[in-house]
Amino acid sequence: MDFTEAYPHSSSLVSFSPGAQFILTALYDALIIRRSDTLQISRTWTVDRDTSPTNVLLVGALQSRPASTSTIASLTDPTITHIGWSCDSEYILASCAKRGTVHVFKLRDEEWSSRIDAGAEGLVKAEWAPDGRTILCFSEWGATTPLVVRLINSTGLQIRVTAWSIVTGKAIYIQFPIHPDRGFAFRSDGRYFVLAERHKSKDTLGVYDTTDSYKLARHFPLPTSSLASLALSPTGNHVAVWEGLLEFKIHFLALTGERLGTFSPEPDPGFGVRHVAWHPNGGYLAVGGWTDKIYILESLSWSPAIVLEVPSRIPTNVMIWREPPSWLEATYGRGFISYESLRGPITVPLNHIDLSRPNSKSGVAQLAWNTNGTLLFARFECVPNAVYLYDFPSPQDRFQPKLRSVLLHTLPVLHARWNPVRKGNLAVCCDGQSVYTWSDEWVGENGTEEEMAECIGIPIEGFKAKDLRWAPDGKGFVLIDRDRFCCAFEIEEKDT
Repeated sequence: MDFTEAYPHSSSLVSFSPGAQFILTALYDALIIRRSDTLQISRTWTVDRDTSPTNVLLVGALQSRPASTSTIASLTDPTITHIGWSCDSEYILASCAKRGTVHVFKLRDEEWSSRIDAGAEGLVKAEWAPDGRTILCFSEWGATTPLVVRLINSTGLQIRVTAWSIVTGKAIYIQFPIHPDRGFAFRSDGRYFVLAERHKSKDTLGVYDTTDSYKLARHFPLPTSSLASLALSPTGNHVAVWEGLLEFKIHFLALTGERLGTFSPEPDPGFGVRHVAWHPNGGYLAVGGWTDKIYILESLSWSPAIVLEVPSRIPTNVMIWREPPSWLEATYGRGFISYESLRGPITVPLNHIDLSRPNSKSGVAQLAWNTNGTLLFARFECVPNAVYLYDFPSPQDRFQPKLRSVLLHTLPVLHARWNPVRKGNLAVCCDGQSVYTWSDEWVGENGTEEEMAECIGIPIEGFKAKDLRWAPDGKGFVLIDRDRFCCAFEIEEKDT
């Protein structure tokens, strides 16, 4: 792979454009757009430092209170907290949640800009709707201090989601969302917006038609008592909703409101659902909780087709890839080397979690399917240095998932990400000066595809990869350190 130089960022705000031609970054109150092929700067903007009218009133009310200095500083902080591209890469948003403002810029017109001022309900986050011309702004009273909440409550406003059109300048308000950072989804075609709401102390689901000014299409009660989140199937036919931390129970409904089924393991582990991942064809759902089990539910009976558990002893038919010791020192951090390939049986020690102690980590840390659903990777808190890869059969084959490969690392894994285009390509980072890749697309001497796993040094002094994000075309990824980022791209072979 070919690595670029390191460039500054703030708050890990780094994003490829949908077409992968540009990279957007935020640096405090500035937006920077670079070309992804050369990393040369194409556009820069600095957000307007003017505070929203609501925050101006709040600052005026707080200035007479000596203990409110930190609150006033927060309300006037110009730091960018969220960035995003429209679906056609034409517009860019940058929100300053603490100040309650969202700034919109146009890629092809450096002089054009627009601004959204949140109301008294505040601003937690902002993101693009799938149409690329509507911005969703989420609010929550908990984002402000109790003193500010008391000042705001006199207005009588409620928590809400606001859909702002940058074409018409009009806003549509949706009241009573349960969560500002989860509990909502768009159908894959962008037609419907699904939002978990709470009305009269009961969980409900609102289905809104985005083509008709977010008009309410359906509204029905949910069987949950304290909804944690929801996940819409890739086909848009089913929605899964699950309870909070104290109960492992997941419900399935159609978008018409019909209840299709409920799953709760026996015996109930006493802790809630932690991760949910729909299979790309919508036929299966992978569910992980705070125990070391993954339930693969099928969409006919909504019951487990198979339960996957963390094996402490890896059998002989599983490929084991282990990071070589001290390879970074041997290559001076400027090369790549293959993992050590081993064959079982091998015993992998599992950490015993004491749930009686506060902040104890347990259960499934990450779940994700590849692009066609033939592979599922999982990370478990009891084996923080490992990534488990499970084989899943194609629809015409007998359903018999099995553990295929295990990647073992020296440091705990922070993130693993599938290539968004290639079905058998995984990248892993472990908060070190290296990145790791696994692929089953290597063509061997006999012409068949084989597995290959490599450790790749990052040739930047002191750089530690804390996160990675693939480019939409799958030809490279961005690596993110605390205050720097770099890009890594595949080296394309040229014909001579």
